[in-house]
Amino acid sequence: MSLVQKIKEIEDEMARTQKNKATSYHLGLLKAKLAKFKRELIMGPSKAGGPVGEGFDVMKSGDARVGLIGFPSVGKSTLLSKLTGTFSEVASYEFTTLTCIPGVVNYKGARIQLLDLPGIIEGAKDGKGRGRQVIAVGRTCNLILIVLDASKPLVHKRIIESELEGFGIRLNKEKPNIAFRRKDKGGINFTHTIAPTHLDSETVKAILGEYKIFNADVCLRCDATADDLIDIIEGNRVYIPVLYVLNKIDAISIEELDLLDRIPHYVPISAHQEWNYDELLDKIWLYLDLIRIYTKPRGQIPDYNAPVVIRGGGSSSVESFCTRIHKTLAKQMKYALVWGSSVKHQPQRVGKDHVLNDEDVVQVVKK
Repeated sequence: MSLVQKIKEIEDEMARTQKNKATSYHLGLLKAKLAKFKRELIMGPSKAGGPVGEGFDVMKSGDARVGLIGFPSVGKSTLLSKLTGTFSEVASYEFTTLTCIPGVVNYKGARIQLLDLPGIIEGAKDGKGRGRQVIAVGRTCNLILIVLDASKPLVHKRIIESELEGFGIRLNKEKPNIAFRRKDKGGINFTHTIAPTHLDSETVKAILGEYKIFNADVCLRCDATADDLIDIIEGNRVYIPVLYVLNKIDAISIEELDLLDRIPHYVPISAHQEWNYDELLDKIWLYLDLIRIYTKPRGQIPDYNAPVVIRGGGSSSVESFCTRIHKTLAKQMKYALVWGSSVKHQPQRVGKDHVLNDEDVVQVVKK
């Protein structure tokens, strides 16, 4: 029996099984088996040697990478051409783009790499078409734009989400707060900081047993499901923000557009008519969570023309800023002077761990 047949058999059994407390143990086992088979299908016979298929070798450039994923002939190539000026063959028939075409859009001082990927089809995660290569490139992106035809968005949306999830990409999700540590002896030690409603000790032991893990510490710090625990054990999941780009809105009515407005994380556009590009770029900037930091040489005015662009949130420390400029600058730094919204005083002397805000001005003082 092939891997695809085994996967289908397990999925059929899961569909037949009622979901309740009595079946949670059995479903947990099935999900663990399913995750193992899918990993084997994705990774392929890598240990046996030989070629595992040709991929898309695209050098990462710019401050962030954004992938355009969608069904054939939904307007990905037109969108890339209009935003970046990069030529990507456009035609009314399907599968016009057969390889990965990169382009760069400059926005708010940041260079954002856009990748026009070939159209994927249902069953891409199982190796149909060039789906495996397309989704593999999607795993390296900081943001995925799922381009949908506004006349049939929900059908395509569900299929593409299923394909990406099946390849270990978690869309608009945070990594589950689960502490998992293998050990040499002592059995399974299962603890939790909040009362779990989806997992119990027996289900956790069954899932770990499917992976031949009989000694480990598992601590749930969130109300995790069996899928969350499997994701942590597998360890190869990526958590990527996603924007749904509804293209060809010039072909639908206002009433239909109002209905589509209920879809979360979406932007309506018309790539051909160049409608609503401003909102699309604003949303890309917001979902990438980028911030601009201006440098100030000693005794000179800040350089507002060439900001240093880094990821926002907790990762936007002075140390990250220094590393972005040069990998040795953080070690040479004595302290930094910061002007902007992240400090109380203008300027304020800070250390490496200080978290910067958008459009702060930084002067690094070396030892």
